[in-house]
Amino acid sequence: MNETLQESIDRQRRILQDWLSAPLIRIAGDCRQVWPDRQTLEARLMDGLTELPYCKYLYLLDEQSHQITSNASRDGLLEEHYGRDRSNRPYLATALAGAAFSLSDAYISRNARRPSLTAVQIIQADNGRRLGYLGADFDLRELPATQALSTQPGQWMQLKGDPAIRSGLFHQARVTSPMDERIDLVLDLLAELITVNGIFHAKLHFSSSRATLWSVEDPYRFRIHGIEELSNPDLCLTYPRWAYPADAEIPQDAVPRILRCFRDLRFMDETIYLRSGMLNIFNGLIGLTFSCDGSHYMPWDEFLDKNLRFWLGTSGEEGIC
Repeated sequence: MNETLQESIDRQRRILQDWLSAPLIRIAGDCRQVWPDRQTLEARLMDGLTELPYCKYLYLLDEQSHQITSNASRDGLLEEHYGRDRSNRPYLATALAGAAFSLSDAYISRNARRPSLTAVQIIQADNGRRLGYLGADFDLRELPATQALSTQPGQWMQLKGDPAIRSGLFHQARVTSPMDERIDLVLDLLAELITVNGIFHAKLHFSSSRATLWSVEDPYRFRIHGIEELSNPDLCLTYPRWAYPADAEIPQDAVPRILRCFRDLRFMDETIYLRSGMLNIFNGLIGLTFSCDGSHYMPWDEFLDKNLRFWLGTSGEEGIC
């Protein structure tokens, strides 16, 4: 399933809400019958943990959001939480506003410092008066694994860089690097590595004359090569031959053109120039960081459609910085 980041989050929240609402309503109803008998309430919370197998803590709050029970946990009752004021905790905001059931956004827990969620069910008397709240805390790592990877949006993203670098942009000029001096050889060799030797993600650091490469044969480890290796065709002997992936977003014949555009951007101006360029053939994205420290991420075909006038800001469109 291909989902955007927000769609993936929304789907997870719907799954959790459907799973949690019925048992919390049932536990809250039982607690209402014995309110505010602490001992009986705590016994019901301990039983409630069997109905919510992934729940970390269950607890009850009065209508002022002060805790009237210990925390019920897998290790028993945690007395130190009795009397705790939770009124300022963000996960209570929706419940305090009147929602019968609410599921918080994920947050970093105060004690364990881990991503967590809290579900809150309002408890009301028979006459409708609010008695308090049932809270249930969940550690995200302990929830059932229903997640799916989201899809990176294929649209242009521009990120502003360090303001200190941007403010001093016109007080600096490009210094020729060892990679600049051998750039045609380096780019030809990199094109070969990508199209023939299984490199699927490459980042060229022009100013520091190095490259970081990821191979389809060993995708969890990157390799760093300096200028001497990057200008030596023997480097191809260290990467096995690999057919260009059929599911790559970037066509094989587009790779050399993209790299030539990197070269053009590197030398387009003595003040505004490319510091690093990245491409990933599977998600089809190009990454660029310029001398002003501004960064751009964009689809490969959109990148090839731009010209130097665009990047220099002389085409009437917004420039790179």
